[in-house]
Amino acid sequence: MVNNKIQAAEENLIHVYNRFPIVLDHGKGMYLYDTDGKEYLDFAAGIAVCGLGYGNEELNEALKAQIDKLCHTSNLYYHESCGEAAKELNRVSGMDRVFFTNSGTEANEGALKAARRYAFTKKTGRYEFIAMEDSFHGRSFGAVSVTGHDSYREPFAPVLPGVKFAKFNDLDSVKALVSDKTCAIILEPLQGEGGIHLATQEFMEGIRKICDDNDILMICDEVQCGMARTGTMFAWQGFGVKPDIITMAKAIGNGIPVGAFAMTEKVAEYSLQPGDHGATYGGNPLACTAVKKVIEIFEREDIVGHVNQVAPFLTKRLDELVDEMDCVTERRGKGLMQGLVLSKPAGEVISRAIAEGLLVIQAEGNVLRFVPPLIVEEKHIDEMIGKLKKALIGA
Repeated sequence: MVNNKIQAAEENLIHVYNRFPIVLDHGKGMYLYDTDGKEYLDFAAGIAVCGLGYGNEELNEALKAQIDKLCHTSNLYYHESCGEAAKELNRVSGMDRVFFTNSGTEANEGALKAARRYAFTKKTGRYEFIAMEDSFHGRSFGAVSVTGHDSYREPFAPVLPGVKFAKFNDLDSVKALVSDKTCAIILEPLQGEGGIHLATQEFMEGIRKICDDNDILMICDEVQCGMARTGTMFAWQGFGVKPDIITMAKAIGNGIPVGAFAMTEKVAEYSLQPGDHGATYGGNPLACTAVKKVIEIFEREDIVGHVNQVAPFLTKRLDELVDEMDCVTERRGKGLMQGLVLSKPAGEVISRAIAEGLLVIQAEGNVLRFVPPLIVEEKHIDEMIGKLKKALIGA
């Protein structure tokens, strides 16, 4: 018998997701539960969204209290939590000015506009972007235009003009594309959708120097790799290479739809002005309450420290799979954002893992992606490895 929840979705939604046939009902900590009561250990976290896991009572109570007060108001007015959330987000991200959006895609869209506005204000004549192959920045026209996969762009061509693609971690390929028309270079310090590729120290420092030498802006997309996932609050901090603009979303709201792009004071001085940009729901009271409370919990519970404590154990256990199983050829990543390259179809392994009660997701290049809630413990990693081994053997 077809689950009526699945049937309703299949009959009424536009088919842009190939969903697995489970209907999730509720969650607690590291686990999700379907409508039949089956338990799933979650190593996907809503694609790196639920950093605090599920059912965090402190966050839930803060959101409930805000709902009773005020969910939304126009950005024509101030409200209680917007400035506080912005101050805290600037502090932990190392930036000076922030704009709240509803998603990571919108954050990247805003960053691209901010870079072009900077060039326009300074009358440089620059308008081109350099992006990276294997990158992913979102689904809107601007964001997809700087996404380094032909399959994402081709169905919607012609996309935004003035975008060139360099090879990730190949500084010479970036230098070859720089011209007097380049206004910004956009990259993920740790590529997610593109297959879990970590930038090298040399590459990050080289991009920063190119930008400094040519008055080009460096944009770091930290939508997925930000908020403690790599062992620093934001990934750029682990390199000590500060961007001009940073984009974020996902874990900053732990499931409440909120994103942001932030910039240095230098960029803000020449960038977006009143009337240049907006977002009806961006930075509303509910979203800002989520951001403020999430940051408070992250810092009080020392989530960064916890990631640095538990991530080596995850790395070790994944490396053991590479050594033990012929179908696992490589591990890559950093912190609690890791990937395993497989020689057998990842989709089949994921289906088997779901049957075993484990949720993992795929990245480009037949890669299994591991982005668990940041509250994960060694016992959860051991449990995951046990379930994954069964899935790898059975697929």
